[in-house]
Amino acid sequence: MSQPTAPVVLIAEFTARPGNGDEVAALPAGLAENVRREEGNMTFDCYRKADDEDKFVVYEIYRDQAAFEAHIGADYGAVFNQRLQQLIVEPHSFLTFLRPLSG
Repeated sequence: MSQPTAPVVLIAEFTARPGNGDEVAALPAGLAENVRREEGNMTFDCYRKADDEDKFVVYEIYRDQAAFEAHIGADYGAVFNQRLQQLIVEPHSFLTFLRPLSG
């Protein structure tokens, strides 16, 4: 009997360059629509930090590693990341993978 695969849970964080916050905030709308249609996507929620409107967080959950890899390989994600890179301070969004606490 094979073991069940664990969901992939992560947050992506990035900071808009000064004056680009609203443009960065508008970018995830189309991406979110596409990602939420992915078979293995369970959650894709985008946030702007309340205490710093130039900072953004995206909370994502994928059914398993294969679903996450399919997400990473999507053409629309590459287009989004290319545009995002032009508008943010960091060279790319920083990913933090999460693991649930047992109990």
